Amino acid sequence: MAASAPPVRAILPPRAPRRYRFALTPLADAMFQLLIFFMLASSQVPYSLLTLKPGTPAGAAAAAPSEAPAPVGETALWSIDSGAVVAGGQRFGFDALPDLAGALVAAGTERVVLVARPTARVQDLVAVAEALTGAGIPSVAVTRAGAP
Repeated sequence: MAASAPPVRAILPPRAPRRYRFALTPLADAMFQLLIFFMLASSQVPYSLLTLKPGTPAGAAAAAPSEAPAPVGETALWSIDSGAVVAGGQRFGFDALPDLAGALVAAGTERVVLVARPTARVQDLVAVAEALTGAGIPSVAVTRAGAP
C-alpha cells in the first residue's frame, strides 16, 4: 500500500485587529436632553419687559425724600453707593430710606432692582433691602454694576 501524503494546510493571512468605534450620537442626545431640562427648570426673567424708572435730568433741583418721583411702571431701579442711594437721579442718605420706601409703596411699586456699585458694602445692601421689605415691597433684586 502506498503511504498517504500528509494533508495540505492552507496558509491564511493573519486577521486584522478588530477596531471598536465609539458612537457619539447617544452622548449628543443626552447633552441635548440635559440642556432642555435646565432651560425649562431655570427661572428666566424677560428683562426687556421690565418698566424701569427714568432718571431726572442732571440739572434738576434735588427734591425732598418724601417728594421723590414715583416710578413709571411697577419696577424701580436704585443704585447703591457707600452710605447712599441714588433713586430717580437724586442721591439720598440712608436716613431717607423709610420715606423713599413709603413713596414707592404709595405709588404701587412691587419690585425694586438694586444695582450695587463697587463702593457699596454688604451692610449697605442689607440696610436698603431691609428698609424695602419692611415697608412692604414684595420683590427686591440685587445686581452688581457692570453685570451682563
